[in-house]
Order: sequence, then C-alpha cells, then structure tokens
Amino acid sequence: MGFSWDFLPRGSGIVTRRPLVLQLITSKAEYAEFLHCKGKKFTDFDEVRHEIEAETDRVTGMNKGISSIPINLRVYSPHVLNLTLIDLPGITKVPVGDQPPDIEYQIREMIMQFITRENCLILAVTPANTDLANSDALKLAKEVDPQGLRTIGVITKLDLMDEGTDARDVLENKLLPLRRGYVGVVNRSQKDIDGKKDIKAAMLAERKFFLSHPAYRHIADRMGTPHLQKVLNQQLTNHIRDTLPNFRNKLQGQLLSIEHEVEAYKNFKPEDPTRKTKALLQMVQQFAVDFEKRIEGSGDQVDTLELSGGAKINRIFHERFPFEIVKMEFNEKELRREISYAIKNIHGIRTGLFTPDMAFEAIVKKQIVKLKGPSLKSVDLVIQELINTVKKCTKKLANFPRLCEETERIVANHIREREGKTKDQVLLLIDIQVSYINTNHEDFIGFANAQQRSSQVHKKNTIGNQGTNLPPSRQIVIRKGWLTISNIGIMKGGSKGYWFVLTAESLSWYKDDEEKEKKYMLPLDNLKVRDVEKSFMSSKHIFALFNTEQRNVYKDYRFLELACDSQEDVDSWKASLLRAGVYPDKSLTENDENGQAENFSMDPQLERQVETIRNLVDSYMSIINKCIRDLIPKTIMHLMINNVKDFINSELLAQLYSSEDQNTLMEESVEQAQRRDEMLRMYQALKEALVVIGDINTATTFTPAPPPVDDSWIQHSRRSPPPSPTTQRRPTLSAPLPRPTSGRGPAPAIPSPGPHSGAPPVPFRPGPLPPFPNSSDSFGAPPQVPSRPTRAPPSVPSRRPPPSPTRPTIIRPLESSLLD
Repeated sequence: MGFSWDFLPRGSGIVTRRPLVLQLITSKAEYAEFLHCKGKKFTDFDEVRHEIEAETDRVTGMNKGISSIPINLRVYSPHVLNLTLIDLPGITKVPVGDQPPDIEYQIREMIMQFITRENCLILAVTPANTDLANSDALKLAKEVDPQGLRTIGVITKLDLMDEGTDARDVLENKLLPLRRGYVGVVNRSQKDIDGKKDIKAAMLAERKFFLSHPAYRHIADRMGTPHLQKVLNQQLTNHIRDTLPNFRNKLQGQLLSIEHEVEAYKNFKPEDPTRKTKALLQMVQQFAVDFEKRIEGSGDQVDTLELSGGAKINRIFHERFPFEIVKMEFNEKELRREISYAIKNIHGIRTGLFTPDMAFEAIVKKQIVKLKGPSLKSVDLVIQELINTVKKCTKKLANFPRLCEETERIVANHIREREGKTKDQVLLLIDIQVSYINTNHEDFIGFANAQQRSSQVHKKNTIGNQGTNLPPSRQIVIRKGWLTISNIGIMKGGSKGYWFVLTAESLSWYKDDEEKEKKYMLPLDNLKVRDVEKSFMSSKHIFALFNTEQRNVYKDYRFLELACDSQEDVDSWKASLLRAGVYPDKSLTENDENGQAENFSMDPQLERQVETIRNLVDSYMSIINKCIRDLIPKTIMHLMINNVKDFINSELLAQLYSSEDQNTLMEESVEQAQRRDEMLRMYQALKEALVVIGDINTATTFTPAPPPVDDSWIQHSRRSPPPSPTTQRRPTLSAPLPRPTSGRGPAPAIPSPGPHSGAPPVPFRPGPLPPFPNSSDSFGAPPQVPSRPTRAPPSVPSRRPPPSPTRPTIIRPLESSLLD
C-alpha cells in the first residue's frame, strides 16, 4: 500500500475519545468522506484531521470527555486495499476533565463491542518502554480470542528504550509469546510531527533503525510498518479464500436461477411483430389455463391462506345458499298467523267446516316466491368470486398494463352479460314451481297424514328440537372445527380454543382434534342461536347459544358465546346449526303479539286447521327446497361458470385483437423494462464475479495459522509477571547503539539509500545465531545472513485488491500511542 496521508489527530493524554471507523476503499480518485457530512468530499487531509477533532468535540465537549458514538470516515484511494480499521481510545485508569468516574469501565465496554466480532483482527499495541506482561490490550484480546488466531502484537517506541536494553526476545516471540507473534514499529516523534516530517521519510527512518540496530537487523525484514501492512494483507487474503467456496456456490445458484429468464431476454427485440404475436398468444393461453385450474382445482400453486376460486364457489353452493333458504323457515309464529289469516279470509262471512286447500296453495306460493332472494344472492356471490378469480389470473399479465386492463374488462363484461341470463333462468325456475302445485308428488304427505300430525302438535312443542323417534341421519356428524368459548372468565380457563363436534342431537367439545379428552356435551333441546355484537378490543366474530326456557346452557351461564376468526365462519356454523334444528332467534315484538290478539282468536277448530295447513306447507316446501337446492347450482354452473370458461378459451383472443392494436396491447411497463435491464446486468456481473473468484484462487496463496503457543502468561500476569522485556541485557556488539540526541528524535544518522538503490547490506554478525521458534514463522523467514542457510523470502499477496464478499475489521485497542 502506498497511501501516506497524515490525518489522525496526535497529542498528549487521551486524544482518541470516540471510535473512528475508517473504511479504506480502492478507487481511481483519492479523497475522503464523512458519514455526518454527506456529499462533501475532502481532498485536503489536513481538513480531515480538523473535521475529526471538531466532530469529537461536538459530541464529547472540549474537556477530555468520551463517547461510544463512532465517527465514520471513508478514504478512497488507488493505493489502499478494501479494509476497515477501527481506532479505539486507550484505556484510562484515572478520570480527568469531564470524564466520568467509571471511565475505565466505559472504555473497556466500548472496546469489547468491537473486538468480540469473529471477523475482526486485533492489533494489540504496547509501547516497548513499558512492562509487556501488564498490557491491558493483550489481556482484553486474550478474553475474546483465547486461541490467539485474531491477535497480532504491535510493539512501538523501540527507539525510546533505555540504552543497553532491547525487545529482541519479544519480537522473536521467545519471551511472552503470541500465536501470531509481534511486529515492531517506530513511529514519528512529536518533534517529527511538529517539524512536518512526512510519512515516507518516517518509514525510511524506521527502516534504517531496524537495519542499523544490532539487536534487530537480523529480523529487519519482519519489522516495520510495511511488513505490518503485508501481514494484514495476507490475513485479508486468507479471509477471502476462506469465504470463497460458499460465496462461489451462492453465486452459481443465483446464476442458475436466472439463466432461463435471461435466455429469453438475450434475443429480445422490442419492435419485432413476431415476438409480440407469440407473446400475446402464450399469455392468453396461460390465462385460460390458470382460470380453469382455479375453478376446477389443481395441485400446483395452491392458496393456503384462504378459500378461493372453485372452493369458494363450492361453499356458496353447499353452505351459503342452503343457509339462506333455511333462514326463511325459522319464524314459526309469523307463518301460523299468515295461515290463520288465509283460512279466515277464504271462509269469509261463513264459518268453514273443512280445511280449505286454497289456503294451502296461497301460503305455499308465497313461501316459494321467497326463494327468489336467496337464489339471486347466490348468483351475485358466484359472480363476485369469478371476477376476483379473473383479477388473480391477470397478475401474470402485469408486465403489459394495457393487455392486463383489456383482458379484465372484456371478461368482466362477459360475466355481466351472463349475469342477466342466469338470473332470468333462476327466476324462471322459481316461477315454474309457483305455476303448478303438485299435491300428487310421491314425497307429499297429503291431508290425511297432515291431520294425524296435527294431533301431536302439543307433544312436538314440548320436546323441542329433538323429537322422540329420530331417524338414523340424526346421529351423523354435521360439522367439526375449532371455536373459542369467549364468555368464561380467565380464572375458569375461558377464552380458550376447543375442538367442537356438532351432530343433530348435541354439541360436544374436546381438548384437541384427536377427540380423546371430551370437555362437555351440550344437548340441543330448546336451544337457539343469536348474534353477539363484536367487541371493540377483539378481532373475533361471536355468536351465542341460549335456552328458550330461560335455563342455563352451560354450568352457571345462560349463554354460551362462541367466537370465530371471520364472519364467514360464523355464517357457516349458523348454517350447520340450522341443519341440526337450532334456529336463529327472531321473536315477535310485543306490538306484533298484541296486534295478533286484537285481530283474531285461535279457537280449537281453527287451531287444528292451521296445524294441518302448516304440516302440508312444511311437507311441500321440503320438496321444493330440495329441488331448488339442486337446480340453482346446476343452472349457475351451466349458464355462468362453464360459459365463461368457454368464452376465455375461444373468444377472448379475438376480442383482444378487435379492441386495440397489437402494438398498444403489448407495450411493456416501465417496471418490466427496468427488470429486464437489471437481470441482464446481474447475469453479467455474476459471470464476471465467478471469473474473478477463479483468478483469486490461482493468483493468491493461503498461509496456514501458526501452531498454538503457551500464552498463559497473559492470564497470570497480574499475580506473577514474568521478566519484563525492558530488563537490561548485554549488548550484542562491542559498541552500544548511540541514543538519539532528543527524547524522541530521529534514528541515528545512517546514509539514506535512494528510492531505487535498495537496502544497505546487512552487517556480518560473528558466531551462529540461535534458532528461531516456529511461532515466528507466521511473519515469514528472516533475511539471508552468511551464517544461516538460504531460505526463500516470504510470498507477498498481489497488491491488486481482490473483491471481498465481506471486509474483515482490524481493531486497535490503544494505550498511549497510535500507529500512523
């Protein structure tokens, strides 16, 4: 990396008081951007430093305060790798200025937020002139990285060690070892910074220091900021290579998933009339197939959220329509009053001795005419479902808005045309039934049987819904399903769902649908059903069962309130209860009863006649209802549903051609054109990415992790620290290295090599050198020395930054100094 701008703030005390998230991004231009200054590009890096300082002060104040809110900075340059570094505050023990009393705890928590991430490398920076065994940075790194795979030790201020001492054993990873070892660096002193010494000159001075120092010159090629960059570069390469297999599989899966669609786009010619004709034919055919599948049922693309299409129409035919018919039968008092009025009006001024058959016909015809309402309502429900089905099928035509709109309009108009003919036929069927009352029907009971039944009227009224001689069909289960009992208190286990089973005799509920643990069985005697107003706080729809004799229905409750998820479920359960003989409650008002008492009196003879007519009407209407329940669905199916299917298959295409020009119909939507362009771009990008991944595999090498070392010294350093690297040792040469003239002055004056002259020769060191431990091999082999066999230099990854699916983050918990 050749990036050498100086923009991180420096100074005494704690300078980094907010985390700095620094994203390095490879780019042709060189500039910086802050997240809090969107759209503003910084090309002068002195301004970047001032902006960091100003933004820090804006949040933390001017008096050494800290904050965990990060500053986000992006640096674009052709000389950097795609890498993210996070500069963290150094650990402070004693609060100063505006710092809180728990400053150490806050900084520690701030650091832990970042270094606990598994994709982060930790640069544990420690000055060489302090006791390494007591390094807080290494101790924190050990807590989150016990295996030492993510921790690299960085030793600074090597030029400020006391004369006659060095950190050679530490840098060789012999003393206080780390799995990935240490890298020594020499940064600019404050005097260098004040003197505007640039980064390049500082790096040359650092190189001279390591080559000229007798304790470090044999490992000079593994020291310094450039080598630290190479180590990080290699770790980035390793990270990329580790993620490549999964990344390649994901890219190949995406490529295969869009390949078929892209194949059609490759040969796309917008103005080709052949393409438009072919596309129009295919879409109309697909629309016809989808419509028929939704009506007739199909195993593919099944809607699992709600009933739709043919299933919804089936429910209309066999639940909603019978429910609407049965609803007309429940008002017994009103029907008896009408029969009594008819008998009296037919007799006129005379008192009749016999039951008039004309009263029977008048009442029956009136009841048959009432069937028109439920029959027409069922037609409307089917039409609405057909239109909904058409809209769902046209979703596949959304890429062509005009075609979608015209298809919906043409089919909807045809459905409306068929609506009139279907309703006319339905009304005709009912008028046919009114035109002739067939009292010779084989299922009609006749007058004799009706009079016999009338003698049992009182007994029938006392036994309620059940009767004495129930046919075998009464034992059949009518319905099963989940319901919630909503009016039982929470302390008694209420508002809980149970599995209900309805027969003609009882309503039972169980713990679950396995029907092993029965909770209760409720007989249907004298029960009726009424609606319950929906609660403001509840999303459930509720109906209630109650006893007409004012008895408790269930334990201490007069009502049993049952809740469903939708009003449609409520209507369906009501229809099932009607089949079991539980009628909705629709009592006559007090005024109606008073009016009835004023208009006529029910003498015994009239009561018998009313009962006879009532039995005749009930018998004949059961015949009519059975016939209507069978004929109406057949009529709707023939005149409406099958006709619409035939129209779509045979007439829709011709209607589309005659409605508008083909080019207008097949105009693409803006969204479709954008999607096509995006798909082609994505396809090309995926292919290029797979090529790049192949190049990375062949152009880079993988460096395995070093073997583990005994780093238990980090855990026990507080109790019994090992010898410090700053202890004095005998100089390795006869003459010690002269100390710099100033506290942190430049390295000793050694002739500076030119930019193309290469490094100066390594001085000969007499005697064999001690062998290096294996753990130091993670940073490459030492340079060639006459007393050692020749070894190959370490491989350096390519400077061209490979594209990375994720960026590993480099974390630097600092103590007293920063890397430049």
